[in-house]
Amino acid sequence: MQLVWPNRKYLAGYVSALERGWSPDNVRGEAAAREELEKIAKDADAFLTSLVDREAKGDPITLPDGSVVLRLPGYRRWLWDGDFCGTIGFRWQPGTTALPPHCLGHIGFSVVPWKRRRGYATLALRLLLPEVKAEGLEFVEITTDPTNTGSQRVIEANGGILVERFIKPAALGGSEGLRYRIFFR
Repeated sequence: MQLVWPNRKYLAGYVSALERGWSPDNVRGEAAAREELEKIAKDADAFLTSLVDREAKGDPITLPDGSVVLRLPGYRRWLWDGDFCGTIGFRWQPGTTALPPHCLGHIGFSVVPWKRRRGYATLALRLLLPEVKAEGLEFVEITTDPTNTGSQRVIEANGGILVERFIKPAALGGSEGLRYRIFFR
């Protein structure tokens, strides 16, 4: 498995995963998948360009409660093993490790259900961390749900340390979450 930059060469696999019910957004789920399919159908090249937005020039983000917030700089990489496997993304605020309240973590990842339990998420995070470190952050935060033991194992396998249990903002569901940090040395 390798990380690839989103491009037309891999787009058919991404579309197929969305059509099969997978979503890169674990909060907005099916609605986010439909939105992405619509954007791809309208202008695939613009969609692909939007996935790598290091200057936060893209459209604002709509949260699950309908509120709208400014986009952070960030990018997504796709997991590829000859076919699409999932996505891992990184977002940040230049010059600080702090994130706004609506952004629960620096890194998010999702593996399509039919490729889980192969170590792909663990490897994807391991491969992404050197890129993230190059941005000059002292650490990154990654959050997950208390019931998502798979994600907890992925984060811990990459040096993640549990720093707190917290309640997510109401705009993001208001449920309990776990916040991990991975420190760069």
